[in-house]
Amino acid sequence: MKLAGKPVAGITLVTVLVAAVITWVLWPSAQETHPREQSVTVLDGPRDDQQVTLDATFFPPAGGGRAPAVLLAHGFGGSKESVREAAVRLAGEGYAVLTWSARGFGRSTGQIALNSPDYEVKDVRQLLDWLARRPEVSLDAAGDPKVGVAGGSYGGAIALMAAAYDNRIDAIVPQITWHDLADALFPEAGGRGPLNGVFKRMWAGLFFSRGGTSPAPGPLRGATPTGEAPPASAQEVRCGRFLPELCDVYQRIAETGRATPEAIETLRRSSPVSVPGRIKVPTLLLQGTRDSLFPLSQADANARAVAATGAPVAVAWFDGGHDGGDGEADWIHERTTAWFARYLKGDAGQATVPFTVTRDGGRDPGTRRPVQLHATAPAYPGLYGAATTQVALTGPAQPVANPPGGSPSSISSVPGFGGLGGSPGVSLSTEMAGQSAHFDSAPLTAPLQVTGSSTVRVRVRAEGTGGTGGKVSEEGVTLFAKLYDAGPGGQAPILPDGLVAPVRVALSPDGTGEATVALPAVDHRFDAGHRLRVAFTTTDLGYSTPAAPAVYQVELAAPTLTVPVDAALRTPQNGPSWWTWALPAAAVVAAAVLLLTGRRRRRTDHDPALADVPLRIHGLTKAYRNGERAVDDLSFTVERGQVLGLLGPNGAGKTTTMRMMMGLIHPDAGEIRIFGHRISPGAAVLSRLGSFVEGPGFLPHLTGRANLELYWKATGRPEHDAHFAEALEIAGLGAALDRAVRTYSQGMRQRLAIAQAMLGLPDLLVLDEPANGLDPPQIREMREVLIAYAARGRTVIVSSHLLAEVEQTCSHVVVMRRGRLVTAGPVRDLLGEHTSGGSGGGSGSRLEDVFLDLIGEKA
Repeated sequence: MKLAGKPVAGITLVTVLVAAVITWVLWPSAQETHPREQSVTVLDGPRDDQQVTLDATFFPPAGGGRAPAVLLAHGFGGSKESVREAAVRLAGEGYAVLTWSARGFGRSTGQIALNSPDYEVKDVRQLLDWLARRPEVSLDAAGDPKVGVAGGSYGGAIALMAAAYDNRIDAIVPQITWHDLADALFPEAGGRGPLNGVFKRMWAGLFFSRGGTSPAPGPLRGATPTGEAPPASAQEVRCGRFLPELCDVYQRIAETGRATPEAIETLRRSSPVSVPGRIKVPTLLLQGTRDSLFPLSQADANARAVAATGAPVAVAWFDGGHDGGDGEADWIHERTTAWFARYLKGDAGQATVPFTVTRDGGRDPGTRRPVQLHATAPAYPGLYGAATTQVALTGPAQPVANPPGGSPSSISSVPGFGGLGGSPGVSLSTEMAGQSAHFDSAPLTAPLQVTGSSTVRVRVRAEGTGGTGGKVSEEGVTLFAKLYDAGPGGQAPILPDGLVAPVRVALSPDGTGEATVALPAVDHRFDAGHRLRVAFTTTDLGYSTPAAPAVYQVELAAPTLTVPVDAALRTPQNGPSWWTWALPAAAVVAAAVLLLTGRRRRRTDHDPALADVPLRIHGLTKAYRNGERAVDDLSFTVERGQVLGLLGPNGAGKTTTMRMMMGLIHPDAGEIRIFGHRISPGAAVLSRLGSFVEGPGFLPHLTGRANLELYWKATGRPEHDAHFAEALEIAGLGAALDRAVRTYSQGMRQRLAIAQAMLGLPDLLVLDEPANGLDPPQIREMREVLIAYAARGRTVIVSSHLLAEVEQTCSHVVVMRRGRLVTAGPVRDLLGEHTSGGSGGGSGSRLEDVFLDLIGEKA
C-alpha cells in the first residue's frame, strides 16, 4: 500500500488472455528438477494433414523414478514460459510435468483455433501419446499414462475439452474458464440464449487483438538473412495468428454487434457445452468471483454437466479472476495438488470439500494485512442457492434513455481491471444521468449473505418518441442489470465484484415486454441497515449497445427480489477480532471529526521549527474500545538520512503507530508531525510520504515498468513528478523492468514494491516487513536499496522481525513493548551500552540479544 494513491484493483488486460494457472507461481520446490526442452511434432486439422511443431518443456519428477503426469496448459496470449515456475513446483512435489506453447502461441507453429476438437484437442491427444512413452511416467493397468490436466482460462478450457475426447485423462483442474464460449461472449440474462445476447465487445476485442499479434521472427514466419522479420502480409495484419475462418467470423460480429448462427456454432465447437455427457473424470472447478469474462455461471454449468455423468466434481469460488483479486496462489496450488494426489496418486487421505467460498475476513490485528477466510459447505448449492428468501423492492416506473450512438456509457467494470473502487470484492459503478432506473429494498434489520444469482422480474415499455420506431420492437430493449449494496447515510453504493447482467427484453407489437432477469452471481454480505438496490442501465462500457436514440419506461413486474442463500456455508471462527472490523469505521469517524474541527485547528497544524524534521511523534496514544492501549504515550523523533528500525514483539503497537503515521486512523491523544505538519487523514504533507504495509501486489502480466506507470497514473499526479528514473535506479531491477511481473521472483516483486513506494521520491519512506519471505541474497539486495535511499538525504522507517537484518540495515532503532517506548537511539550506542552494562552480553552482543533483554524475554 502506498499513501499517495491506491493501486488500480484487478489483473491486467492481458490476464484475460493468459492462464490463471500462473497464480500458482510463488515458490519453486526445494527439490531439484532438470527440465528438458522438447519439440513435439503433431498432425492435426479436420483431415489430420496439418503438421505442427509444439514447443514443449518436460519436467521429470524431482524424486526420480515413475510418477503421475500433469499437463499444464497456459492461458490465451501466453506460452509455456507462463507456467514454468508452476511446473517446477509440481515436479518438485513428485509429478512428471509437461508444458507446451499451444499452436499459434510462443514458438509453436500453426494457427489459433480456440481449442477446437480438430486442432488443439488433437494436439493434446498426441502430447499424451508422447507422455505414454516416457519412462518417468506411471502407467495404469491398461498401459495408459496416469495423467491429469490443469490450466486457467484458455488452458482451463483445453483441460475440459481434452477430457471429453481422450479417456486416458484421469483428473482435471480447470480454472476461471468457460462452459459455452458463445454464451460468455454474448450473454443474455433473460434466458433467451446467445443469438439474442449482448456482445461483450471489449473482451472479444482483447481476445482477437492479443491473438492477432503478428509473431516475431521464429519458426512460424522465419526471418530474413539480416535477422529481421519479413514484412507482414495484409492477411497477417488482419488476422495475426488466427485461422482465417475464425478471423472472418469475428470481423462480421464485431461490425454488427450481434451473434450469427455461424458464430455460435463455431464458438460452441470449442466449448464443453458441445460434448454433453463426455467429461467423466474427477473435476475440480476453480472459478474467480471477480470475473466479468467467465463469471460464476460458467463454472456452474460445467459442474452440472460433469455431475450428470456421475463423476466426482467439486467447486470453489476464490478471490480472483480476469478482473483482479488476490488470486490466492498458495491456496489454489494446495487444492490442485490435493485433488491430483487423490485421483492420480490414490491418496485416500486427501479430503475434499464440495463447495468453498473465499470471504473477506478483514485485516490481521498485528500485520493489518487482508485476511481471507474460506467458508465451506458439505455440498455445492448451485447458482441459485440451497434456499431462497424474498426481499421486497419499491420504486416507481422510471424513464431511461439510450443515448445516440450509445455514448457516453455507464461503467460497471473495465475488462482486466475490474471495478473502479479498488476495495476488496467491490467496485464503484459509474452511471450516466438519465440512463438508469433504481429499485430499493427497505434497510435490512439483520445481515443478509447472498450466495449465488438473485432474480427479479422487469417490465419495459418503449416510448413513442425519440426515434425508437420498428427497429426497437424487432431487436428488443437492451438493459444492464446490477445488484448494489447501498449503505446508510448517503454512502456511495458498491457493486459487488463489478459485475453486470445484460438482458435483451423482447417487445410485443404494443411496445411492452417483460423478462425474468438473473442478476450476477456473487457471494456478498449485506449488513444490517443497508439496502439491496436493483438497477437497470441502458449502456455499459464493455458491451455493444444500440446506436439509435430511444426512451423507455422501466418498472418492476413483480415487487420482490428472489435472493439465494446457503445456511450450510460456515466461515472459520478463527478470523480477526471484532475490533479489526471497527478500524475502518473508526477511520471514517476520525475523518469526519477532522473535517468538522479542521478550520478551528488550522492555525496549529504547522510548526515551522520542525519544517526540516521528517517525523516527530509526541504523546501518541490509541486505545481499543475495551480500554486497552495499543499505543501508550509514545514519543520519538526521526531525522533526515536515518534508516530507523521500528521493533517490538507482536502486539507492541508498531502497526497501529504506522497506520496513524499515514493518517489512516486518528490518535486518541498526542500528535504526529511530518516536516512540521500535523498528520490527519488526507493531509497534503502525506504526499511526501511513501509506504507499503500490505505486501506487494501487481498486475502479473504487465511488465514491472508498466505496473509502475499505471500506478502513478492512478494517483492523478503529473508524470514529471514521478521521478521514474531515480526510483528505478535505486531499486536496481535493470532489464527485468521490461519483463512481465509474473516472471519475477519474490525478491524482485519486493524490490518493485519498494520502487513503487519510492515513486515521487518521497522524503519519508515507511515499510512494513520489506524483507518478508526473501532469501539471504534478496535480503542483502533489499538492504542496499534502503541504505542507498537514505544516503540521498531522505529517511526510511522499517518495521521488521528480522533483527539481524535490522542491525545491518538500520542506523537507529525504536523499541516498543505493549504500546510504550522502551528505548530509542543509534544502533551502535544501543549495542555499546549493552556490552558495557551488566546484561551479560559481552563483546559479542547482537541486536537480538539486546532486544530480548529490553522486552524482558531473554532466556
